[in-house]
Amino acid sequence: MTRRMHPLSLSALLLLGALASGQATAYTLEEFSFETPAQHATFHSLIAKLRCLVCQNESLASSQAGVAQDLREEVYRMVQEGQSEREIVTFLVDRYGDFVLYEPPIKPSTYILWFGPFIFLGVAAWLLFRTLARKREEPESTLSESEQARLQRLLAVNDDTQDQTK
Repeated sequence: MTRRMHPLSLSALLLLGALASGQATAYTLEEFSFETPAQHATFHSLIAKLRCLVCQNESLASSQAGVAQDLREEVYRMVQEGQSEREIVTFLVDRYGDFVLYEPPIKPSTYILWFGPFIFLGVAAWLLFRTLARKREEPESTLSESEQARLQRLLAVNDDTQDQTK
């Protein structure tokens, strides 16, 4: 005889398994120790400003990807060596491009990124106002006398066919 597991028990076991596996791969920022509070502040500021190259929508501080851990260790090493925040960012941008920054600089290659949404909204607003203005300018169409007479004949024919079907 086989015993069936209760669905609630199965759900609880799956949840515990997921939590346990997440804990095994999670990193802690406590693993990085610093000699001065300034180094600690620089490190945390940098990993919040830098983007994970794999996740793309997460900072190095929040990403669980292996590449993010490698970059955190690289940033940590550079901070320990006494490099400034600017030097570290310059090194990473030279190596990985502006993509590594959450806020890429404003330059010709990023104009569309920075100004594109505003241009799009401006064009959409202009089209909306232009369309609404044209609607107001168009006079309501009036039928000529011959068109009105034809309309009356069509309506009369339609009324006659409806009366015959009743």
